[in-house]
Amino acid sequence: MARSDGFSGLSEFLSVAKHASFRAAAAELGVTPAAVSQAIRTLETRTGLVLFQRTTRRVGLTEAGEQLLARVRPAAAEIAGAFAALTDLRDRPAGLLRLSVPRVALPLVIEPVLPNFRRAYPDVAVDIDVNDAAVELTTNNLDAGIRIGEQVERDMIAVRLTPDLRWSVLGSPDYFAARGRPRTPEELTRHECIRYRFLTAGSIYRWEFVRGGREFSVDAPGSVTVNDGDLMMKCALKGMGLIYTADLFASRELAAGALEPVLEEFLLKTPGLFLYFPARTQMQPKLRVFIDMLTATSKRRDARRAPGRRGRR
Repeated sequence: MARSDGFSGLSEFLSVAKHASFRAAAAELGVTPAAVSQAIRTLETRTGLVLFQRTTRRVGLTEAGEQLLARVRPAAAEIAGAFAALTDLRDRPAGLLRLSVPRVALPLVIEPVLPNFRRAYPDVAVDIDVNDAAVELTTNNLDAGIRIGEQVERDMIAVRLTPDLRWSVLGSPDYFAARGRPRTPEELTRHECIRYRFLTAGSIYRWEFVRGGREFSVDAPGSVTVNDGDLMMKCALKGMGLIYTADLFASRELAAGALEPVLEEFLLKTPGLFLYFPARTQMQPKLRVFIDMLTATSKRRDARRAPGRRGRR
């Protein structure tokens, strides 16, 4: 048995009531007068009541029609307003933008753009989940995320935010003065290293190197283990040990001479940071303008860095 559509005929009913004319209602709705008449007859059959008094010169509401109109017209206006609000969301940036961002991307990508973005688009609220673990966007009701390129799933659209990352072993001048500089990755066993523990897996990150085209890893020894990149950096700045990080994340410390690199000939290069999102979300105005501002800010940052880059980067 076919399911009855409770909204069937209401558009025709509202239009006829507004114009007091089947012909005018048909013109507004883009159908024939006969189609409007049939829709009204079907509606009257469903309600069991006559809704319009029809004469050759006039169409008017019955008492039942007046009661129905009084209830339906405000609801119809509310529905029309709901669709208008959706159109507004489609045409201008508004709503809540939910992002998953690793800690390392905060100073490099998010902090430079967030104040300007909020000033430019005050109708877009931003909810940032700071999370170093891989996050499933759809399951967690997120619009987009930021990750290192090799960690982005293949079915996502990815927008580059940084150049490729050159990984570095860094230490402070004080540390090197006291302990010397390792000349090969194997010599790290005689040094103090600040170890990083993954938040989700709980495992310790093994430092990765390459020699003669072959990649290998070292379980760097150390008495301090952290799961926060900022704390790891502060430990290195205080001379507590060596750290393994991307030079882009330590660009200020390198430029100031607060940290110095070693083992440069053994270090890897990997894809940089990318903004990623499902294809179905890319047409949202709130996400489009965020992408535009992120990429523009990234280009300005890279242009400023280019003249003063050290040869190893």
